[in-house]
Amino acid sequence: MKIANAYFVPGFSSFYFDDQKAIKNGAGQDGFVYVGDAVTPGFRAIRQAGECVSVLLELEDGSVAVGDCAAVQYSGAGGRDPLFLADSFVPFLEQHLKPLLVGRDADGFLVNARFFDGLEVEGRPLHTAIRYGVTQALLDAAALAGRRSKAETVCLEYNLPVIPRPIPLFGQSGDDRYANVDKMILKGVDVLPHGLINNVPDKLGYKGEKLVDYIRWLVKRVGTLRQASNFKPALHIDVYGTIGLIFDQDPRKVADYIAGLEEAAGPLALYIEGPVDVGGKDAQIEALGKITAELRRLGSPVKLVADEWCNTYQDIVEFTDAQCCHMVQIKTPDLGGIQNIVDAVLYCNRNGMEAYQGGTCNETDVSARCCVHLAMAARPMRMLVKPGMGFDEGMDIVFNEMHRTITLLKAKGYKP
Repeated sequence: MKIANAYFVPGFSSFYFDDQKAIKNGAGQDGFVYVGDAVTPGFRAIRQAGECVSVLLELEDGSVAVGDCAAVQYSGAGGRDPLFLADSFVPFLEQHLKPLLVGRDADGFLVNARFFDGLEVEGRPLHTAIRYGVTQALLDAAALAGRRSKAETVCLEYNLPVIPRPIPLFGQSGDDRYANVDKMILKGVDVLPHGLINNVPDKLGYKGEKLVDYIRWLVKRVGTLRQASNFKPALHIDVYGTIGLIFDQDPRKVADYIAGLEEAAGPLALYIEGPVDVGGKDAQIEALGKITAELRRLGSPVKLVADEWCNTYQDIVEFTDAQCCHMVQIKTPDLGGIQNIVDAVLYCNRNGMEAYQGGTCNETDVSARCCVHLAMAARPMRMLVKPGMGFDEGMDIVFNEMHRTITLLKAKGYKP
């Protein structure tokens, strides 16, 4: 089946681009927006509307495959590509990618994905958002051509078993870290709340006291609102390097504080994402490794999750090989081609690293549904509920896509 035409449609993503550095520096808020000047190159404001570009591939039979080019909320931070603005990239896609897409055989997903993921234009690789969206569309095209689900298509190309069983889901609260937790508990999400602990004075506390109070509140709230007595979600909280800030990046002090959070978490497993951000990949691996070693020495069950500076497939390999943490976030848009997401999950699974197939609130319904199929094929330990920061919409998109797919796979005779 050939690709007969390609179209590129600018649109909105489900959240906003935020200048992480400006926020960490203490930018104030005025309603929903941040006040002050942006400091990360490319930003015209600390918070600005998220954008995407839909890639539509029309096949010979008239069917249309879709993928969405999207980038993370904190673009330009932690070694990531700069802002992805639709008006800048649609002409680029028309000029450089459309001629390579039209006429291409849609059946071979991996061959096509690897070609576009490795493509360079004028000596430079494509923006990660472009690689992300184009390869989503190529997977959809291969699935349409083969009359299979996207999950089956990935399993077939990777020689993986098709397992119609759900992946645990991780809800993110955004700044509404109390009301959205109530929603997560009522809907029984497996892991919560992310929490968005992205500054010291308002969310962490200069001695970490506000995070301790929040964790205690989470445990109490789960006990109060849970619908079933056996509901025990894991707690997974992203602190954006702020713990390192209050302890001058001292690994022993950071580890002592994190180990002390076990008491607040009580019966619930606790994961702390991004405890420090030391400004570069090698330094980040070293810093996390020292904190992990200290936690091990203390006998702490609290687990660390790598995020910043762990962006590409090769980064994930290096963090995994160093065993510097307990889990890595596979932040899906940052990996470019979606085959890298599958490769990263499989590498973690083979090498004793817990894989969290994450992403960003700033994706779209199209990219989120595609990620469901990647997760069902590769089997990470958990998957992020996305897009958006309202929780309910993302839960609807991800949960329903997963369970529709599971039902259809079972109807085909696949066994859980």
